[in-house]
Amino acid sequence: MKKLLLILFLFFISVVIFAQTEGAGAYNPASIYLYSGTLTGTEQLKIKTYIWGQVKKPGLYIVPDNTDLLTLISSAGGPTENAKLSKVKIVRSTEDGEKVIWINLKKYLETGDENLIPIMKPGDTVIISGSTYYAFTKAVDWLSQIAIMLSVYVAISNIN
Repeated sequence: MKKLLLILFLFFISVVIFAQTEGAGAYNPASIYLYSGTLTGTEQLKIKTYIWGQVKKPGLYIVPDNTDLLTLISSAGGPTENAKLSKVKIVRSTEDGEKVIWINLKKYLETGDENLIPIMKPGDTVIISGSTYYAFTKAVDWLSQIAIMLSVYVAISNIN
């Protein structure tokens, strides 16, 4: 009976812990924006771009064809406090296959050099990874959850 109770409790705890972490990346319909209207009285060509990672509203964005990286990130609510802005990745499809472009937004913020900000192309995927501190805090959080499960296991197994 004691083993069954322990197994049920550990199963319940693991479901609760993993349900909390998995829900963070759920689909958000508010992250899909359509650009409607005109610019200077003429129709504007729209392109699909994707933004993933450490922005407030990641997802698919349909933007004017002359949209730059900074505008796309701003449309996604801007970077989170955990964003690693010194190494932003753009995956772009070309005739020769996939091309990866690395952008240092931190350098742009320091210098204001607009030449560092590329114009988005159709199908571009922007990936803003988390900082080292972010990865460390996620690992510590995971370890603390494991420690809680182990302490509950020890407490239950010591019940006579």
